[in-house]
Amino acid sequence: MKFDSKTLRETWLKFYESKGHVNIGAVSLIGDGTTGVMFNVAGMQPLMPYLLGAPHKDGTRLCNIQGCVRTIDIDSVGDESHFTFFEMMGNWSLGDYFKKEKTAWTFELLTEKLGFDKDKICASVFAGDETAPRDDETAELLLNLGIKKENIFFLPKKDNWWELEGTTGTPCGPDNEWFYPRNDDKCSDNCDITCDCGRYVEIGNDVYMQYEKTETGYKPLSNKNVDTGFGFERLLMFLNGLTDGYKIDIFKGVISILENTSGIKYGENAESTKAMRIIADHLRTATMLIGDVNGILPSNVGAGYILRRLMRRAIRYARKISVGADALLNIIKEYIENVYGEAYPLLIEKEEYILNEVNKEIDKFNKTIEAGTKEFEKVVNGINRKNQFMKMTNPDYKEETEIGGKAAFRLFDTFGFPLEMTIEMADEIGFTVDVDGYNEAFKAHQELARSTSAGVFKGGLADDSIECTRYHTAAHLLLAGLRKMFGNTVHQKGSNITQERLRFDVSLDRKLTDEEVAELEKFINDAIKAEIPVTKEVMPVQVAFDSGALGDFGAKYGDEVSVYTIGDISKEICGGPHVTNTKELRTFKIRKQEACSAGVRRFKAILK
Repeated sequence: MKFDSKTLRETWLKFYESKGHVNIGAVSLIGDGTTGVMFNVAGMQPLMPYLLGAPHKDGTRLCNIQGCVRTIDIDSVGDESHFTFFEMMGNWSLGDYFKKEKTAWTFELLTEKLGFDKDKICASVFAGDETAPRDDETAELLLNLGIKKENIFFLPKKDNWWELEGTTGTPCGPDNEWFYPRNDDKCSDNCDITCDCGRYVEIGNDVYMQYEKTETGYKPLSNKNVDTGFGFERLLMFLNGLTDGYKIDIFKGVISILENTSGIKYGENAESTKAMRIIADHLRTATMLIGDVNGILPSNVGAGYILRRLMRRAIRYARKISVGADALLNIIKEYIENVYGEAYPLLIEKEEYILNEVNKEIDKFNKTIEAGTKEFEKVVNGINRKNQFMKMTNPDYKEETEIGGKAAFRLFDTFGFPLEMTIEMADEIGFTVDVDGYNEAFKAHQELARSTSAGVFKGGLADDSIECTRYHTAAHLLLAGLRKMFGNTVHQKGSNITQERLRFDVSLDRKLTDEEVAELEKFINDAIKAEIPVTKEVMPVQVAFDSGALGDFGAKYGDEVSVYTIGDISKEICGGPHVTNTKELRTFKIRKQEACSAGVRRFKAILK
């Protein structure tokens, strides 16, 4: 089962074209404002109007390979599996065929075209609950195709059901997920697709939109749809027996450029390997965003700010391994000329334009990064000197490892360092950043601009400071929910907030079960739906503690502190800022939980 990217692309499209599908091609990566997101984040997203009933000009059987951009897990890019740009292989039935044809075609594709052993293929289907029946129809079809009975798993709604959260009058239904083992070595007698040992890989899924979501439950749809999604890079990686996504042929030329320029072999050490992955990923995304039919450019606003952040992060990591501008431009050329030019011909047309714009951003950032890095180091050295002096006079002195908010804002205001970059650089040396203090400094800067009639500052981080404000309030609700569930021994151990997500560390010595995660999310979302005012009071620090406000008893507070209260749910000493009402948070969702250190659990969450 060895495939290169070109062969896999052709195999997918030709197979579904042979089944009467029309290849509709990829649409713009840039959200048009109708879906509420900045970028297209899923292969089916551009087709939502047609899944909801609008007729498609190319008929009822469609297929494509759609580029997607997700930046919610940008901090995870650098490992083996995370990308900000990726492609989804999809095919759709708009009221045409349904389960019988789709299960047969996916099975045929996997076994006859991709070489999967039918005796090892596993599948999961919806187990049923009080809202909708068990999907016995799909299970029976899978059995008839030759999938072993013991390889078919009935799983709950959280695993095998698709619907748009918080909406009614939209299609939804069970899905059929396909799995395959990496090897024959079981971790235990119970090792199957539900095991988290990593042996089984999800290959893709077929969603059967057979119900309409109503206010009271679900009702059958007369016009049933099929939505298929298979991750291109993930499948390519699996077909070639790889666990490192950056070893697929898409990145081969790019990694070679980085190795030849830096003199370092990929995989030689963790730091340089992480740098190479970040450069390869972020420049690929930049190429696709600038070269898009609705192409954007780096800026301080909206999608342009995300692009600038990606490019500047790539440039910074390139400097770490001594890779200069020429090599970065050669990487862009590699992506355009040798990787994506055939599938995305517009890139060839826009090649000179893309290279010019990337080169401009490199020049612009290189002019500021050196001075900014020196200023960052100056701030850190000042903290370290203070620590050394205090240790000499007081052996019990607790060393400071936080970069102040004003210093972080100066790095942005004077040297063009985005807050995220300062946070990342601090994290690399075991420091944190006072994000609250940064936001206060930013707010003060805006007020000064208004009071001096200098105009309203409209930089990108003004917007980012607002999505950060929402996540800050969400952090208070998350802590309150955890303390309600597990007691007052739960304390905050750290947090990292960006405009895209919340990362929150607490004193907890075990992983939450799926049921506990659901309970925690419900607690927070109920508080959001309750539309509770968030109030602020300034009071003496001891009065704050006496009133029951939570705070870090080891922290150094002034004579007076701000206390933020969310009804009878949360009361904390905090520098703010916060939303004025919980309804502004919309919907809270935990995306990931992991061990951070001994006795400390890390949660990653988003607001939708």
